[in-house]
Amino acid sequence: MKNTQHISVLLKETIDGLNLKDGGVYVDATLGGAGHSEAICKSGHKNITIVGIDADQEAIDRSKKLLEEYDCNLIAEVSYNDRISEVLRKHNITKVDGIMFDLGMSSDQLDQSARGFSFQKDEPLLMSMRSGNSENHLTAREVINQWKEESIADILYGYGEEKYSRRIAKGIVEARAIAPILTTYQLTDIIAESVPSSYIHRGRNPATKTFQALRIVVNNELERLKIALKDSFDIIDSGGRIVVITFHSLEDRIVKHFFKDLEKEGKGKKLTKKPIKPTDEEISSNPRSRSAQLRIFEKN
Repeated sequence: MKNTQHISVLLKETIDGLNLKDGGVYVDATLGGAGHSEAICKSGHKNITIVGIDADQEAIDRSKKLLEEYDCNLIAEVSYNDRISEVLRKHNITKVDGIMFDLGMSSDQLDQSARGFSFQKDEPLLMSMRSGNSENHLTAREVINQWKEESIADILYGYGEEKYSRRIAKGIVEARAIAPILTTYQLTDIIAESVPSSYIHRGRNPATKTFQALRIVVNNELERLKIALKDSFDIIDSGGRIVVITFHSLEDRIVKHFFKDLEKEGKGKKLTKKPIKPTDEEISSNPRSRSAQLRIFEKN
């Protein structure tokens, strides 16, 4: 198993946002490379418990290895983050002091997973967060090869905000009639052939939004996020904080409105009127952080 290559985004801002205290219990609902959890362990606070949740067994294994040298009590569970309550009940934890979500893909998943998350490598077109055998889970391959053209176009537009969704969906259906689309490079070639040449030379890979949309639908990310946020509020203690890092407008909109509604109901307060964004220095050292936005909510 390779060591993590992930660089955590908005690290200091996230840890500051959690308002750590001795004896605190914190949930890392998207454990990933465990960079944020490691920062908690290195913070100097005593008797900290971290509940780390990730659907990826490989991420859990890497995180355990990374955090074993620290004096933190780590509880690590392979699960999706919409099952936070279930995980905590299993360990007889009724309330926590803080919950953090980093909704971006870890560099390990992009660069090492061999599951087709990145269009920069030729890999099987899977995109399931679950590592190992994905036969019992929806995959991008199934969506691309079996779904109707209209359904593919709808998810590309709805989840990827892809303006050429109809053209790309048409190109996919025409290509799969000749041969199954099984790898990332096959798909990126189809996308490049389906969009205007001007779209290819705009600085961003024309497959970016399609891959985003497929990953979201395969893992049901937006619906899981809504459930996870509600669960988080229910289990967080008075004065506890929810810290969320999003990477695209669909996620950020869900978080923004959830926090806004809670504040209107008098259940707490937003500590970020506008989302916190990476500095130019952070973006320079970690270009993948450029679209990150952080929001913080404190429960009454």
